[in-house]
Amino acid sequence: MMDLLGLYNYWVFAFLLLIGLYAVITKPNYTKKLIGLNIFQAAIFLLYISMDKVEGGTAPIISHGAQAAHDPQIYSNPLPQVLILTAIVVGISTTSLGLALVVRIREAYGTIEEDKVSDMDRTH
Repeated sequence: MMDLLGLYNYWVFAFLLLIGLYAVITKPNYTKKLIGLNIFQAAIFLLYISMDKVEGGTAPIISHGAQAAHDPQIYSNPLPQVLILTAIVVGISTTSLGLALVVRIREAYGTIEEDKVSDMDRTH
């Protein structure tokens, strides 16, 4: 039981993931869908950061004069941080493109509700 509670960051990940997925699937408003997509992305960021932590691990920097054979150390993997930085940039650009599309849809249709836009497309 305590092991499950000790992994609270994975519970938060699952909760955020489900909230984001729910918003993307069920909300008819395009702006709310984008917010759900951002929550979904934040959950993925949390997952990568949670997987990165190595108990007792240090930054992968070898000090001057240290010999790996005589002084073994446990290092944390820096790759997840690099992937998160890249994902943040991609997430920001995706959000800005999505908001630009929402503005353009609002100008063209006068609404940002998915069902109303679909109805207008079918009638024209």
